[in-house]
Amino acid sequence: MRNTEKRKKISIGVEDFKEIIDKDGYFVDKTLMIQELLESNAKVILFTRPRRFGKTLNQFMIRRFFEDEITEKGERVDNGYLFDGLAITRCGEEIMQHQQRYPVIFMSLKSARQDTYALAYMELKKRISEEFERHRYVLAGDALLETEKLRFQAIMDMQDEQSLYTDALGFLSKCLFKYHGAHTIILIDEYDVPLENAYLHGFYDEMIGFIRSLFESALKTNPYLERGIITGCLRISKESIFTGLNNLEVDSVLHTRYADSFGFTEAEVREMLAYYALSSALPEVKEWYDGYLFNRIEIYNPWSILKYVNDRKDHVTQFALPYWSNTSSNSIIREMVGEADEEAKEDLETLINGGTIEKRVHEDITYGDIHQSQDNLWNFLFFTGYLKKISERKDAAGENLYLTMKIPNTEVKTIYQDSISYWFDQRMKQTDRSPLLHALESGDCEAAEDFINRQLMETISYFDHAESFYHGFMAGLLTNIGGYRVKSNRESGSGRPDIVLQTPNIRKGRVILLELKLAESIADLEPAADRGLAQIEEQRYAAPFTSEGYPDVRKYAVSFYKKDCTLRKAN
Repeated sequence: MRNTEKRKKISIGVEDFKEIIDKDGYFVDKTLMIQELLESNAKVILFTRPRRFGKTLNQFMIRRFFEDEITEKGERVDNGYLFDGLAITRCGEEIMQHQQRYPVIFMSLKSARQDTYALAYMELKKRISEEFERHRYVLAGDALLETEKLRFQAIMDMQDEQSLYTDALGFLSKCLFKYHGAHTIILIDEYDVPLENAYLHGFYDEMIGFIRSLFESALKTNPYLERGIITGCLRISKESIFTGLNNLEVDSVLHTRYADSFGFTEAEVREMLAYYALSSALPEVKEWYDGYLFNRIEIYNPWSILKYVNDRKDHVTQFALPYWSNTSSNSIIREMVGEADEEAKEDLETLINGGTIEKRVHEDITYGDIHQSQDNLWNFLFFTGYLKKISERKDAAGENLYLTMKIPNTEVKTIYQDSISYWFDQRMKQTDRSPLLHALESGDCEAAEDFINRQLMETISYFDHAESFYHGFMAGLLTNIGGYRVKSNRESGSGRPDIVLQTPNIRKGRVILLELKLAESIADLEPAADRGLAQIEEQRYAAPFTSEGYPDVRKYAVSFYKKDCTLRKAN
């Protein structure tokens, strides 16, 4: 019997705080965030954090704490029990008196990912309509005027008039105030998803216009607003979404407050690992999922921690895996790699080999500006979790902020490596590699060496796993070349040649064997190649192919040191 059988379940993909508690799921207590919110003077707060760092779960937690929830039949729902034993209940009456005191509007915009503005707008209408439906109890009795009831019903029915929706949240706040006698808390989750989607599909300006109007009615000109809380990955301000919103406070990974409210602290990770009898896994977890620095607090990727613990406790895997890479949109890194100039390539190589870079960082990012300069891309990568802060400084004028940054952990490094591999594969499909094949077939070592060196100079290299990098590099150069079948590390003779090029036909065919070696220095390039040739002969790599009947078996050794190579042919 597993020793974790009676422990709390880990709720993978469950975003509603209520569902986690009701189903006895494991919950990392972030309820003190509620106290910080109540003690803050900000009317509206925008939280920006990377994807899958707990933003939506926190929004649900906030909703369940504050909401005076009423069913369609007008019956109050008591959610007080959800917080039993949690930290917020020990904060005193001054805080707890706010529990279940307010009507709450909860809007998630993350489903607005459609290809056209019409479809994305329709999706947002659905979300608005559903939130009105959730509060349809206000139609009972005489709290609303008949005209207000008709308008309310029209939105629930998703009538086509766009003016119904541009100020819908402001109107709903008014209706809720009339019914409850209390101002409304408005929660907007993943506000920048429809903007990112609109940018990618070419209807950015249209979406900006709608979102701006929606936000103004809800957060700027709303006399019935108690507090607004918005979450997203980026601060989008140049488009004037928040123009005139003087009561807006922005909290990003650079700010001091709420630093431990998103993601897991090391103490929280240690506690979870101990609970599931996985304390010995801490070094691996730290290498793969730690490394974020929110203000001065060390933060682990929460999604990856939950997935890792869930898999390890159930013996699904014995190894750390790049869970986050499968949930986030990594196309921006692929685009950056593809568009990188020489300076950006050098920066990427520095990062992926464990080094740091210093870049000017600013929080006001627009999707339209991301591709205008490499600096904007570095900003995007930092705020979306692909880079972490090591240190910061202001310039001499005290106007610009510069961050020293690096890749946070092994998990994120794999995303960069996969993106580089993808870019290289695509590039090779467009590269004429016939000169390389001709050189190998004719025994022209100098021409083959020159071709390989040119490709090394143009690619983005990483050397922390040098052998695997060069093996992948050469396999990429030789894949789908000249009708040869390419096989890597196939059993042959008494050893394993690194790469084998083999024609399908035997009687008039050819085999090209390549043994790859890592040199310890520039001076060691030629000796390393000689060692490769000796290995080919000692391990009798050619024997199976000559025995099979191939009349032409060519044997090469290629040695590498960073972006230099030497190629030698056996006599």
